[in-house]
Amino acid sequence: MTHPEAIPPGRYSALSRKELAVAVPELLLIGQLIDRSGMAWCISAFGREEMARIAIEEWAASSPIYTRRMQRALGYAPEVPGKGDVPTIFKGLQLDIGAPPQFMDFRYTVHDRWHGEFHLDHCGALMDVEPMGDDYVRSMCHDIEDPTFDATAVATNPKAQVRPVHRPPRSPAGRHPHCAWTVIIDESHPEAQGIPLLADNERSRAATLDLAPIDPADDGLADYTGPLLSDLDFAAFSRSALARIADEVCLQMHLLNRAFTLAVAERADADGLLRIRRKQLVGIAGIAAERLARALDLPATPEGAARLLAVHPLLNPSAYVDATVDGATITVRPSPAHEDGAWISLCGPTWTAALQAVVRAADPCLDTEVTGTTNEWRLTVVRRDEPTPEPDEVAVVRFSTGSDFTFEPRRSLPITPL
Repeated sequence: MTHPEAIPPGRYSALSRKELAVAVPELLLIGQLIDRSGMAWCISAFGREEMARIAIEEWAASSPIYTRRMQRALGYAPEVPGKGDVPTIFKGLQLDIGAPPQFMDFRYTVHDRWHGEFHLDHCGALMDVEPMGDDYVRSMCHDIEDPTFDATAVATNPKAQVRPVHRPPRSPAGRHPHCAWTVIIDESHPEAQGIPLLADNERSRAATLDLAPIDPADDGLADYTGPLLSDLDFAAFSRSALARIADEVCLQMHLLNRAFTLAVAERADADGLLRIRRKQLVGIAGIAAERLARALDLPATPEGAARLLAVHPLLNPSAYVDATVDGATITVRPSPAHEDGAWISLCGPTWTAALQAVVRAADPCLDTEVTGTTNEWRLTVVRRDEPTPEPDEVAVVRFSTGSDFTFEPRRSLPITPL
């Protein structure tokens, strides 16, 4: 394993502190939208109930890994592993693709270190699922939430229990807040256990990947060791810390996607698995690119599209996906991501749909020319005379209210125990 001090800064370090403060919440929201793409195709292939089981396995086999990674990166990991408190759990949720800020608007109350509550003033996931009917709402808010909240607790304290006060289907209709939960840590509670797929995902390169350390001398916050805050002010973090957070959030996506792949592989043959994985990737690739291009105000040129690829989760973090950018050309080489079978391993000269979805988010007249081999290839962004229609896979994800969700300024206030 490479010593962290020897790892050069990733591609996100090329962004300014202001750009990174905008990009990080975008990346958190993009991670949430992965399921709007993948689960649509699982419903089609396996039905609603099996889709719910896949979602449970996907989150339960990834969130404990990436939650611990973020705790270590920002210095708020429990002093004794497995003995974290309620504020530690809440800090993790604020930096989790399962709970992107504002879109999943968690409001926290801390009674003491071992007792807390949260409610959702707005649940974007509910807004997406509610029009599909109560059966889908129950699948998400009951069948999926119960085991995945317990799985998240495994990362901080297996004696933690997250239990509902109320939750959808909303009764009466339009009930607000959308849901409310208690979080209690008690030594008398049975220990939450990780699922079998978690052990498999823990052996991935993404799980153990070293990233460039945060520079404590950089202007701004270098960690989250202070009090739990009502809303994270990403602009308060240093440029170095934000670049590391961005890298970690991308790893969250890769770990989630790997768990998704493991879960689907148990239910589909090789051709079916490849078809679902490709559809999932095209959908999220296009929507992610659209949001990032808009947030970072990237130009609709071949060079701008290459810069868009350089900040896209598909190619990040750089320690995971080996790629270099030169003008409108990107070169991809074998990397840990290929060893994990990550998104980039699906792309190359024989299949370019996801890469095209990214550059066409900048301008529908842009296209890619890709040459090389399966693991080592070169992409050049080119302009065509005619625009290309949006892929159906991207249109599926656009169904989510997260596709055009707008973040708003928030005050960041410390939360003290009542």
